[in-house]
Amino acid sequence: MAIERATFLEIVRDAYSAYYTILPVEEGEEELPLAFRAEYKVSDEQYFLVKSANIWRNQKCEYCYVFSAPAFDHALAEKCIDFSLREMLPKVKPHKEHQYTNCKVILIADSLDEETVRTVKKKKFSKSYGPLSIYGYTELLCAAVDLSGKKAYANRIGQDLEKFFGKLFALRSEDTQGNGK
Repeated sequence: MAIERATFLEIVRDAYSAYYTILPVEEGEEELPLAFRAEYKVSDEQYFLVKSANIWRNQKCEYCYVFSAPAFDHALAEKCIDFSLREMLPKVKPHKEHQYTNCKVILIADSLDEETVRTVKKKKFSKSYGPLSIYGYTELLCAAVDLSGKKAYANRIGQDLEKFFGKLFALRSEDTQGNGK
């Protein structure tokens, strides 16, 4: 039995809310099926005895865009991914403590066609800041979720997203089996 898109969207929102700040969709963005945005920002540091004796410090950011529609075709998938990159890139502020700022795009659909899956798998974007990425880098993590087949597809950089959604599907099936007992 396929999972309802609205239910799965709430599961994804709850999963991301543990570490990410969930941002609502702003008015005037109805042309794309953007369900929600999420931001993750963390700064790590190591110091010797006192905080003023800083050994190293780094900053990691991730901007996640979750889109939801009954189906995505090649053109709509491209528009969603391009919109996400256009909106995220001005937020990147490279500096000596910047490690990375990634853009994560998730397309959740009741069903996906082969062309859309191919588009998602082949989509890539990376950018280095400074020589040898000394001021960090940016990469695109892209995934598409087919609810009818309970399958997730991702580009090479976003392979962890396939595992993440696989776990969500497994948890969801355990919940439905547990309720029937």
